[in-house]
Amino acid sequence: MLGGAGMLLAASPAQAADVSYATECIPPPISGLPAVQGTTVVQLTAPAEAKVGDTVEVVWKTVEAASKNPDILDLDKDTVKPTGTLKLGGAATGTVQMEGPRQNPPIPKNSAMVLPEMKGTLKLEKAGEITLTPDAYNINVSKPLSTDTKCTPKAAVQPGATIKVTDGGGSTTAGGTTSGSTSGSTTAGGTTSGSTASGGTTSGTTAGGTTSGGGDSGGSTSGSGGGSGQTDFPGKEVAVHFTCTSPGPPDISSKVTINAKKSGGSYALTVKTAKGVMDSPAALPAGALKPSMDVTIGGADKGSVKVTGPANAEPLEQGKPVDLADMTGTYKPGASGKSTLSPGTLTIDVTLGASKINIPCKVKGPVTPSLVLDTTAQEGGASGSATSGSTGTGGAAAAGGTASGGLAATGAEDNGTLRALGLVAGTAILLGGAVFTFTPWRRLRGTR
Repeated sequence: MLGGAGMLLAASPAQAADVSYATECIPPPISGLPAVQGTTVVQLTAPAEAKVGDTVEVVWKTVEAASKNPDILDLDKDTVKPTGTLKLGGAATGTVQMEGPRQNPPIPKNSAMVLPEMKGTLKLEKAGEITLTPDAYNINVSKPLSTDTKCTPKAAVQPGATIKVTDGGGSTTAGGTTSGSTSGSTTAGGTTSGSTASGGTTSGTTAGGTTSGGGDSGGSTSGSGGGSGQTDFPGKEVAVHFTCTSPGPPDISSKVTINAKKSGGSYALTVKTAKGVMDSPAALPAGALKPSMDVTIGGADKGSVKVTGPANAEPLEQGKPVDLADMTGTYKPGASGKSTLSPGTLTIDVTLGASKINIPCKVKGPVTPSLVLDTTAQEGGASGSATSGSTGTGGAAAAGGTASGGLAATGAEDNGTLRALGLVAGTAILLGGAVFTFTPWRRLRGTR
């Protein structure tokens, strides 16, 4: 049977056989899921006999994938694409790259993965028996973001098909014949595609970066509010180490600067982080990742102020550095005197379709205040005043009421509403390996 320009030949009846092998599947980092140990069952179809010079087609049918779609989210129709590798043995060495279409029925949560058939072609260059053995394969899921689950054999795998190659002249091709060579077989077929992008530069928002001010090695902090008529109070850049809750990255080290601008009896805060705070755990679309931080208030005042930043304006590439946008909020002092403003818990929220992930990253170890504000005799600085949502050691404030202890008023510009960050997927972001699912960094492990 001739098939096209190079010419695909299927001599002799095709053979099909099932082969099972122990498999370990690694879900995408954004999913935060552990490796899955399972069994893969593959049926290979290939001609039983062919001649030197023939080009034959091999079909890989996944009878059973090594794991189910996790109980995280449903996979839409035509979002799953498999690629894989066949090992050659006997009269040939090398591999054949296999590729399937992005074609699948809807796959509900906690149900078996349904993968389309993969195909590849092999040019026969030497007489003898050639064995075909299934090897590693990859599952790519395109939505809600592109993620990969990588599956590899964990024990010896038996051949799934054998082709008896005989001498007999070259196969007919468009325009003539080709003679068989005596070298090993060459690989052909589809190339592995569908994996998340790893090259290029990361766009992301670029609101990070350093700001004016000294280092983080102690000394007095920049800025001192008071009655001098000054309205802008730049903070100094300080080093901060964060430890994130799974599925976030284990640790983040960054430089943070807190600036303030006086407006009446309040201060508009802007918090900047250095560029490249963290690497993206997965390929994330624009609008998926949003940062926020609890600025810690100390000194004369006590409490915290929530500041939030906009979501990433550009898509983020897996494994590439992420720049967080500037975060803003409003601080209304609740006590007179010198108050310190220091970086507090950094939260990364990821939203992927209906899936949302919240990853808090707490400050690890001591941190130097970035800014000191002298709120003595400040307009609107009522001692003990606090709004709903403030926190501190002086007691919780009731909505619209007051609390003792001089708690700082809080207020993020978006009322503190945060979307989930992971990847991931996640929390869901999917595609794990067996998961063929993507979930958060540790459920998004799958974006400082």
